[in-house]
Amino acid sequence: MEMELSEEHRRIRDTLASFAEREIRPFAAKWEREEKFPREIFEKLGELGFLGVSFPERFGGAGADTLSQVIVMEGLARYDGSVALSCAAHVSLASGHINGFAAEEQKRLYLPSLIAGKKVGAWCLTEPGSGSDAAAMRTRATLKGSDYVINGTKMFITNGSVADVYVVTAVEDPSRGKNGISAFIVERGTKGLSNGRKIEKLGLRASDTAEVIFDNVTVPASNRIGPSGEGYRQAVKVLEAGRIGIAAFSIGLARAAFEAAVSYARERKQFGRPIGEFQAIQWMIADMATRIDASWLLTIRAARLKDAGMPYGREASMAKLFASETAVWATERAVQIHGGYGYIAEYNVERYMRDAKLTEIGEGTSEVQRMIIAKSLLKEGYLREL
Repeated sequence: MEMELSEEHRRIRDTLASFAEREIRPFAAKWEREEKFPREIFEKLGELGFLGVSFPERFGGAGADTLSQVIVMEGLARYDGSVALSCAAHVSLASGHINGFAAEEQKRLYLPSLIAGKKVGAWCLTEPGSGSDAAAMRTRATLKGSDYVINGTKMFITNGSVADVYVVTAVEDPSRGKNGISAFIVERGTKGLSNGRKIEKLGLRASDTAEVIFDNVTVPASNRIGPSGEGYRQAVKVLEAGRIGIAAFSIGLARAAFEAAVSYARERKQFGRPIGEFQAIQWMIADMATRIDASWLLTIRAARLKDAGMPYGREASMAKLFASETAVWATERAVQIHGGYGYIAEYNVERYMRDAKLTEIGEGTSEVQRMIIAKSLLKEGYLREL
């Protein structure tokens, strides 16, 4: 497997880093304190092509590979987890669902504005009583004539109160279980679509998270994505791909913490010398770098398999599991290396630690990832494949 980045990959990485140094890093802490979704930055990212790197050129994307999108996601998270999370939900989930399963006419109607950053997307799967068990959703879509009427509530929706385009899963035929779930596109401004209470979070506070309420929301039958009853299967595939993005997001957070820890270890002196000369600190730094590199290699593997058209679900779960737990561990180590200064808001590492926790929860908890991996490993014939 080729591990080196191509010239194009390096160009994407360097262009994004240059932009983020100017437009994101100086303001990230302020956005978080104000819990402000920086829509202007979102629009600029769209203008620069970062919201459509791996999407088809006919819709305004760059037609690049999955690794290119991984580089974008990791780069954004390295500078601001909140911006990265909002982009992940927009790109991998909302736009990704439409690109993967919508009719050509739907793609032409919605993808160009989403890729350009002129509109924000949100993906509505999770409900107050339906998290890891997505098939237990209670939101209903009832066909009445040539329209669907949607009723229900979605919870913890990234971009939920700022989105213009919502991809919504709802039960169309309860008698068929998960095979009775369909997916729909709903636009902001549709009568009956609203938001509930403001959700206060541990971290990623500049990324909008909202309750989305559907009260007799009526959309044309043409807004259904794909055949009736295919919504759950579509969601599973969207999450598979999205886990590669969350792995990259996790790596970005871990790398930001690592860089801060190395810089601090070089400068901070105790007992007459830099703390980086003490073995206890050196071992933490060494382990951080090793785990981050391992996470990166797992993520590259999943991305390469996806682009090759090969099964990649297990590998995506492995990357997401390992990278997310690395992010939590590495950010905690960064706080420890900073000592008392790591616990105060003046230094960014406490923000990295708070942001990292979501990576073990969102788009499938660590426990769910282990279930997916184990099920794949224990299947009949797996050892013969090695």
